[in-house]
Amino acid sequence: MVKRVAIVGAGPSGVLLAHYLLRRQEKYQIDIFDFRSDPRTVAFSKSRTFSIVLSQRGINALQQIEGLKEAVKAISLETNGAALHQKNGKTRVFSRSYSQLTLDRTSLVIQLLEQLTIKGSNQVNLHFNHECTQVDFTTKQIKFKQLDTDTEITVDYDLLIGADGSRSVVREGFLQTENFQCKQNYVANDYKSFLLPPLDPKLNLNWQQNKVNSWRLDNSINILLVYQMDSSWNGVIVFPHKDKTIPELTTKQEVFNYLHQNFPEIAQVLPESEAEDFANRPVSRVLTVRCNRYHYGDSVLLIGDAAHGVSPSLGQGCNAALEDVAIFNQILDECGDNLAVAVEKFSLQRQADGIALVELSDYAFPISKKLFVELLFRNRLSKYFFPILPKFFLPSLFELMAEGKLSYSEILNLYQDWIAKVKKSNQQILAKM
Repeated sequence: MVKRVAIVGAGPSGVLLAHYLLRRQEKYQIDIFDFRSDPRTVAFSKSRTFSIVLSQRGINALQQIEGLKEAVKAISLETNGAALHQKNGKTRVFSRSYSQLTLDRTSLVIQLLEQLTIKGSNQVNLHFNHECTQVDFTTKQIKFKQLDTDTEITVDYDLLIGADGSRSVVREGFLQTENFQCKQNYVANDYKSFLLPPLDPKLNLNWQQNKVNSWRLDNSINILLVYQMDSSWNGVIVFPHKDKTIPELTTKQEVFNYLHQNFPEIAQVLPESEAEDFANRPVSRVLTVRCNRYHYGDSVLLIGDAAHGVSPSLGQGCNAALEDVAIFNQILDECGDNLAVAVEKFSLQRQADGIALVELSDYAFPISKKLFVELLFRNRLSKYFFPILPKFFLPSLFELMAEGKLSYSEILNLYQDWIAKVKKSNQQILAKM
């Protein structure tokens, strides 16, 4: 008997799950719903999207589907470390022994959708402009409002997947169930995105195309820049929520004055039109999510940010979401597609990792300048001494996160002393702001 699967959220994890379910010998009829328009047919603004970094965790999940890794790699750039630009004009370059892929999140979704369409299966139906308005776990029905026609539809399911992000509507349904606990917090930092054109060679700027470029002020305001395939740069300025300096830049002249004073290299490249757009662009916040379980009964499951929304500081949000899909697929193999067993087993197996990932992402990077220098020192020691003295030195936290050989829980266990130290320091600093 064919099982009806309703996936709410056409982001990377929701669409990748459809790829995996398609391989399971026509056992599933899959419907994907998203409140947004189809990104393949409706142009999207680059200023409303962002670059993501796919580490080996995410790549491992993609490469299990024939052709996906190659298709995604074709629209990505490789990065292998970070470049920290200092006030004295010097740049500290941190190279890694492995490469990661950087690309625009919407471009990733488009590629996953196109590859899904290429398969040409009648098993998958895509429903864009569908806003989820109500879930009923008892009757196994979910309601959507069709935004283009303003009509409402009701969908029956055998398996409901909440892949609808940190503000998940599906997860809200869990609040009506017994013994469900969910803690949501905004991260301490807000951000604003900006876009820069290709660099003029005459400026002679030492920006690394294969690195994540960063600038850091003593007050914990940071700029991150990632090179794009069209030679432009995708940037974001990150600042403490309680610091109103950035939100109070309301004209392009105020933006230029601030950048010339604090980030002169950026000011040289920023066009006037982008400075004006930046001044008018709203401040964005990131919501973290911790849940005590990811399933309900025998038929509902949360994955990705809906289950464990995280700070983007370690670049693991999308990677963890894609890894969720690969793990759930493995569990389906182990239990012979018994959905009741699979959703509970996934919840039991993955929940501790979700909590660990939130903790690692929140506190891997310190606010304190002193601890930040210590972090750089620790990372350098790991690089040189762990290969020869593994009993006395830990491997690099960042490499452990990216390579995917250890679970997030195992990594947190290794680095619990550092995380506890940063957590205490960060909380003390934020309390004084």
